[in-house]
Parts: sequence; C-alpha cells; structure tokens
Amino acid sequence: MSVIRPALVLTLFFTLLTGLVYPLAITVIGQAVLPAQANGSLVSQDGVVRGSSLIGQAFTSDRYFHGRPSTTSAPDPSDPSKTVDAPYNAGSSTGSNLGPSSKALADAVEARAKALGRGPQPADMVTASASGLDPHISPAGALVQIPRVAQARGLPEAQLRVLVERHIEGRALGLLGEPRVNVLALNLALEASRP
Repeated sequence: MSVIRPALVLTLFFTLLTGLVYPLAITVIGQAVLPAQANGSLVSQDGVVRGSSLIGQAFTSDRYFHGRPSTTSAPDPSDPSKTVDAPYNAGSSTGSNLGPSSKALADAVEARAKALGRGPQPADMVTASASGLDPHISPAGALVQIPRVAQARGLPEAQLRVLVERHIEGRALGLLGEPRVNVLALNLALEASRP
C-alpha cells in the first residue's frame, strides 16, 4: 500500500494538471492574447464566415482563382473501408505520398499542366502541398490564371493583374519564406469587384 498510494495520487495529480489545468490555461491565454488565431483565423464577409485564411478551399469555377491541388481524402460514404477524393479536407491533412519516380505522380502533374494551358506552368499549380491544405499560391501561380478568370468574368486582364499584385504577401520579417497570394482573400476581393 505504501507504493500504490503515492502512485495513485501522482496519477490523479498529473491527470488533472495535464488533462484539465494546462489545456484550460492555454485556451484562456489564447483567447485573451490571440483571439482570431485561437478561433481558426476565420475570414468573414458581410457577417458570413467564408473560410479560414489558413486552410485552402476548392475553387473550381473558371470565374475564380484556383489554389494548389489538394490530395486529401475522406471515407467513402458507400464503403467506409475505402476513401474518395475530398480536396482541402482539414480532417485528413496529408500529401499524396507519391515519390519523384512515381508514374501516377507524373501523370497527375501532366494532366494538371494540360488543364492550365500551354507553356510552362508554376510548380505550385501542378503539385500538391505536403499538407494538402495550403491556402497560398505563388504570385506566378496567380498571374498564370488571369486570362482564364478575365475571360470568364469579362474583365480586362490589366484590372486583374492589379488585383493580384495588391494581394501579394511579402516574406515574413522581410526574409523568411517566399512571396505568396492567399487564394481566399484574392477571390473575396474579386467577388467584391463584381461582374
């Protein structure tokens, strides 16, 4: 009994500390210090939540800029032992796990490049990100889509170029990462400009 009692007390203590006190303290601090980030970095427009600035969305219409390809999946509703494609499924963040010598990867990249049009395409527009949830594309990835979006919306390409350039985010602290464009923010600005 002299060994069991301290073990039970310590188990109960650490269960309460790490299972209740610590998560509660982090939640309170997060809500007080960084409430937008703690609640998912949600993007609202006219009082309606349109998405998160941290998770990509599947824009498929020619009227919108498209994000990086996503290889996330979800359980097949008709057979839970199988999966189906579910782009940008935040509950199933993963890459494709296809290696550089994979024929399936080469075929997918070729099909994506062909769908985008003639000429060389930016790498981020034909390859999926490691998480499958990337909300950003490169400036080149946005610029290459301008002709398609301009034609679908009946807008001049120059107007869309200005819109894209206004939405280019620079490197963090001026040196970390690459310039990028948040696809959701760009498409919301595009919607606000109408046609």
